[in-house]
Amino acid sequence: MILDTLDNLEKYASLNPLFAQAIEYLKKTDLNALEVGKVKLQGDDLVVNVAQTSPKAKEAAKLETHNKFIDIQIPLSGNEVMGYTAGNDLPEAEYNAEKDITFFEGLAESYFTVKPGMFAIFFPQDGHAPGITDTGVKKIIVKVLNS
Repeated sequence: MILDTLDNLEKYASLNPLFAQAIEYLKKTDLNALEVGKVKLQGDDLVVNVAQTSPKAKEAAKLETHNKFIDIQIPLSGNEVMGYTAGNDLPEAEYNAEKDITFFEGLAESYFTVKPGMFAIFFPQDGHAPGITDTGVKKIIVKVLNS
């Protein structure tokens, strides 16, 4: 997992062959002007999801992992609390291959706040519980094929 500011996003371009293209799009685009929906940058391998979340309490935020994709999550309209548990510390759970997601019961081991102007990157080994807010937030979730 990586937590940093958008000013430093380019420093992570070498971590995945598709990161440079994602970062270029994020830097050149007025993210706040994007409508809710999906933008495919490279087929299904690199997709920008623009989402509007509803209010969610910590207890309602399920831990999740993805086997095939890396998430770059960027809150736009307000602070978002996210939970984290290392994948090695998660119990066995059923993987949904069609949606590339595994959900886990229970609370995360730790929580942190991601503010507008920041981002979090979650790799397949990172259990994350996103979307914890009092009011909901508009956010970007970039899905990057893990290669």
